[in-house]
Amino acid sequence: MTVKLIRNAYEAGLTMTAVLLSWGAALALEGAAGLHTDVLVLAVALTLTLAATQRTADTRRRLMSLMLLPVTVAASIFVGRLLASHYAAGAAVFTAGMALAIWIRRFGPAATKAGTLIALPLVALLVVPGPALPAEAQSGLVTWGWAALIGFMACCSVWLVQALGDRRGPWRAAPTPDPPPHRSRLHPRPSTRMALQMAAAIATAFVLGRFLFDDHWPWAVLTAYVAASGNRGRTDVLRKGVERLAGACVGTLLATGVAEAGATGHTAVALMFAVLAVALWLRPLNYAYWAAGMTTALSLLLGYFGQNAESLLPTRLAAIAVGAVLSVASAWWLLPVPRRRATARSETRLSEASDNGSSGMWGQ
Repeated sequence: MTVKLIRNAYEAGLTMTAVLLSWGAALALEGAAGLHTDVLVLAVALTLTLAATQRTADTRRRLMSLMLLPVTVAASIFVGRLLASHYAAGAAVFTAGMALAIWIRRFGPAATKAGTLIALPLVALLVVPGPALPAEAQSGLVTWGWAALIGFMACCSVWLVQALGDRRGPWRAAPTPDPPPHRSRLHPRPSTRMALQMAAAIATAFVLGRFLFDDHWPWAVLTAYVAASGNRGRTDVLRKGVERLAGACVGTLLATGVAEAGATGHTAVALMFAVLAVALWLRPLNYAYWAAGMTTALSLLLGYFGQNAESLLPTRLAAIAVGAVLSVASAWWLLPVPRRRATARSETRLSEASDNGSSGMWGQ
C-alpha cells in the first residue's frame, strides 16, 4: 500500500504540474488578449482530463490528440452557445455527441480514441458553462478560436510534462497496446447498448435538470455521464453512482467549512489546486475520494465566479442524486450490458478522463 501511495503521489504530481503549466499559459494569454477568466477553467479542465487518457499513449496517439482536440474544443464552444440560446437544441446536440463518442467504439481502437477526444471538451463544457455563470460573468466568454488554442496548449503541456517525467522520473509509463479484436455475440452490440443508455440518461438529465434546478442543470447531466460511462455492467454503474453521491456528501461538508472560513480570491484558487492534488492522489484508491475533492474544488470555483457556493450545496446534492438515479435506471433497464461481455470488450473508459476527469474527471 505504501508503494502504491507513493506511485499515486508521483502520478498526481505529474498531472498537477501539467495543469499548472497549462493554467499559467492560459493566464498569460488571458492578460495579453483581454479574455475572460473562463479560459483558465477550460485550460484546467482539459489538462486534467487529457492527462489521464494520455499517460500511456504512444507518439502516434499524442499527435492525433494534438490535431483533433483543438477542433473538438472549438466545436464544443458552439454547443455551449447553442445551450445558452436554444436549450432544447443544444441539449439534443450534446446528447448526440456523447452517444456518438461511445457508439463509434465498434470500429476499433482508433475510433475509440477519437471518441474520447469528442467527449473531453463536452465534459469540460459542463464544469462552468456560460448559462450557469452569474449574469455579470457571461459577457466576453471564450470564442472558438481561443478555445482551440487552449486545447492545443493543454495537449502540449501534458505531452511535455509526461515526457520529462518518463525521462527523468523514477517510473516510466509503458504504452498500452491495443486490445485484440473481439466480436461480441450480444445484439445489439455492447457499444450500441451503452450509447443508447448514455443518450437516455443524459437526455432525461437535461429535461429534469432544467425543470428542477434551473441554470444548475449541469450537475445532473455531469453525474449521469460519469456514472454511465465506461459501463462494465449494472453493478458497476450502481457502485459509481453510490460512490459519487457519498463523495459529494463528504465534499459538501468540506466546502461548507471552507465557505465559513471566508476563503476568497487568490487564497481560494490556491486551495482549489491543493484539493485537486489530494483528490488526484487518492482517486485510484476509491472514486469517492475524487468526488469529494471535486465537490470542494468546484465550490471554490463557483465562489470565485460570484455564486454563493454554500447556499447551492443542497441543490448540487439533489442534482447529483437525480443524475445518479437516471444513469443507474438506464443501465439496469435499457438494454443492460452483462458484466462478462462489457469486460471482454476491453473498451476505453471515457469517464476516466472526467472522473471525467471528465469526466470522468469532474465528479463534482
